Amino acid sequence: MRKTNRATVGDLLALRGARQLVMLRVETLEEAAAAERAGVDMVSVPPDLMLDPAFREAAPSVFAIPGVDFFEVGTADDFVRWAFRLFKASADAVYCSASLTTIRRLADEGIPVCGHAGLIPSKATWTGGFKAVGKTLDMAQRVWRQVKALEEAGAFAAEIEVVPEAIAAEISRRTSLFMISMGAGTGCDAQYLFSEDVLGANTGHVPRHAKAYRNFATEYARLQEERVGAYREFAEDVRSGAYPERRHKVDADEAVAAAFHNWLETQ
Repeated sequence: MRKTNRATVGDLLALRGARQLVMLRVETLEEAAAAERAGVDMVSVPPDLMLDPAFREAAPSVFAIPGVDFFEVGTADDFVRWAFRLFKASADAVYCSASLTTIRRLADEGIPVCGHAGLIPSKATWTGGFKAVGKTLDMAQRVWRQVKALEEAGAFAAEIEVVPEAIAAEISRRTSLFMISMGAGTGCDAQYLFSEDVLGANTGHVPRHAKAYRNFATEYARLQEERVGAYREFAEDVRSGAYPERRHKVDADEAVAAAFHNWLETQ
């Protein structure tokens, strides 16, 4: 693994108010390498990708935060063991939407933790489903209390998702956390989108905050038709005898083939 000067938690906190950082969710080594080459500051990654030694070869300088829904990891003890493995694999922080007790356990071990406030997909039932959170005074106060609780539990950052810009900005000004906006406006410290939305590869629900910069869905559809066509032509060649051609075969010395035939006849 190449050594490189990656940003630290201290560096991120020092950049608050200086400029907006850029964050992407990447799912593959190709996406991680593209984020590195494009100068993306931070990436969220699946744990399995973080554990792949090839990840840091592909993306040596990005600040990497592996994470999954809390129920895929387990208890606080499970989270600590999980986080240690990821840090050994060069994670810079971990994402955790589990309990404050779990976040506190991780922080007590010196593990930088990014929490979650606002719309938390794994807990969306408590805020009325997949919709904006913080549009009423009561809900705005709830988001504020979430952020302060994360701060007190020892998190260094929080993703704040689908919260009105004015509310998120007020919260960001009044917390020491590094605030990562996903659909929460520009009053935070970083802007976060999923690669599939940026690439236009999402063929399902497209969030309001998403912006597509390419049209990978159309290209993937074209490639799928090319894939079907290639498979069909191969099948037709096999059935017609057009494949394999002579150049696709390994020749045997005629004497060896004859001797082998004769030997088999005696068996």
